[in-house]
Amino acid sequence: MRGMQLPLLFPVSPIPAEKAVEAKGVVYTKRWVVDLMLDLAGYRPENNLVDSVAVEPSAGDGAFLLPMARRLLASCVRQGRSIEDAESSILAFEIDDASAAQARVLVRTLLVDSGVALGVADRLSASWVRTGDYLFDTWNVTADFVVGNPPYIRLEEIPGASAARYRSAYGTMRGRADLYVAFFEAALRQLRFGGVCAFICADRWMRNQYGTELRELVTSSYSVDTVIEMHAAGAFYDDVDAYPAITIIRRAEQRAAVVASARTEAEAAPAGAVSDALQSAALGRAVSAVAGLKIARVEGWFKGGAPWPCNSPEQLVLLRRLEEGFSALEANARVGIGVATGNDAVFITKDKHLVEPSRLLKLAVAKDLSSGTVKWSGNYLIDPWDESGLVNLENFPKLRAYFDRNAAELKQRHTAAKNPRSWYKTIDRVSHSLVAKPKLYIADIKSSLEPVLDWGDTYPHHNLYFIQSDEWNLEVLGGLLLSEIGQFFVESYGVRMRGGYLRFQAQYLRRIRVPHPKALSAEESAELAVAFRSRDRGLATSVARRIYRVTAAELEVALGR
Repeated sequence: MRGMQLPLLFPVSPIPAEKAVEAKGVVYTKRWVVDLMLDLAGYRPENNLVDSVAVEPSAGDGAFLLPMARRLLASCVRQGRSIEDAESSILAFEIDDASAAQARVLVRTLLVDSGVALGVADRLSASWVRTGDYLFDTWNVTADFVVGNPPYIRLEEIPGASAARYRSAYGTMRGRADLYVAFFEAALRQLRFGGVCAFICADRWMRNQYGTELRELVTSSYSVDTVIEMHAAGAFYDDVDAYPAITIIRRAEQRAAVVASARTEAEAAPAGAVSDALQSAALGRAVSAVAGLKIARVEGWFKGGAPWPCNSPEQLVLLRRLEEGFSALEANARVGIGVATGNDAVFITKDKHLVEPSRLLKLAVAKDLSSGTVKWSGNYLIDPWDESGLVNLENFPKLRAYFDRNAAELKQRHTAAKNPRSWYKTIDRVSHSLVAKPKLYIADIKSSLEPVLDWGDTYPHHNLYFIQSDEWNLEVLGGLLLSEIGQFFVESYGVRMRGGYLRFQAQYLRRIRVPHPKALSAEESAELAVAFRSRDRGLATSVARRIYRVTAAELEVALGR
């Protein structure tokens, strides 16, 4: 509840330069998307909207505010109630004074054009639109609906004092989180039971590390009702450097969720067709086809802070099926990352006479794997560790002399500042038992999953992940990972970078589903080993599809091809 409590502890004052920052995050949402979100949230004229509270966190040009006002007016008419009864039914925030004033003018004009007396329209527009920072001015507001398009602002673009204030108030803002993460947290904590948060926003938080705490918050107390991937839907009036998604999240027990993908054709669908199809899917009813819209219904949702792979409905359906039928890779294998030194220029050398031979480890780096086998490029790690811990430099004169020559650089590192007496250690401790063990190496950044087998000759650098197992024949496991199904798992869990590259991080590799090593037939194992040794992805995929019982068509669609 830190986001709620902060204004009680500290006086809330305007944040300098925030107006200029906020303008960078303005992205205007198309009307059809706004109507879809309001429909899915249940903010419909046929419902009693007068006695509810609807919050718009970032009013901007009124893209959400004006349709909400129209629906509220219609709800009043249906119930035979005066619009004056709805003075507290909408609360829209705008951090910029001029933008807030313009929003009030737009609301007042809408009301007057609808037959509302000017004085009433003035009073309602003043009540509905507030100038203020939503993240600090709504701690005492309980809402039935929070609907909008939170600003897209990277944390590093926010003045330091303001960024620190947001981080202090909102526990979900971790790492390089965008400001919209705080908007999600504020909105969710504002909801009364049964209330709904409907946002359209960049979807990276669903899979990135910085979204972990927000995902944990959602899965702990809320229900993910609907996720709609909007990458190719033309949701905004301007092109944006983001991959948006609509999320409908309810303060309730988790129930079946609907995952959908919308393309530009969906914009031309008849009014209400998209929302009707999505709501039919949620209820388990037959769904009418809508051009540009793909829908799937899944039972339950993910747990904890695990990533939400929602790139496409077909992908999620296949992924959940495989997750339910097979165990995670880490059940029978160890997944880790190589050594981080804190100063590669000092700790990595090709001079085998630089220090004592016992202080050198053959080090594998990413470029050593380019041929599909480990071709060691001659790099050594200057190793300050032995089995019992950090070595005593007095016992290694050449090592001591070398580290003394580089002491100034090594002592400047963060790890040395934290441990002054251990100033010559690498960031990570070396696990010497790993050196002689066969292990699969996987480079961190690649376009495809390319496992490479080290027979026990080298130690991995920090740009390599490794998989070691005493139960698997690593050539067989390597064949499974080489297959398109291995690729499918990483594409589902991970995030593509610019240029089409994927991050093959341990958090994703550990979650890959595999059969138990003893569940494979001798023929399947032999074929996978052959595919791995020959780098035959087609053969590996053919065998893997049989093992996982996945058709070629299913896999192609799930991979988005």
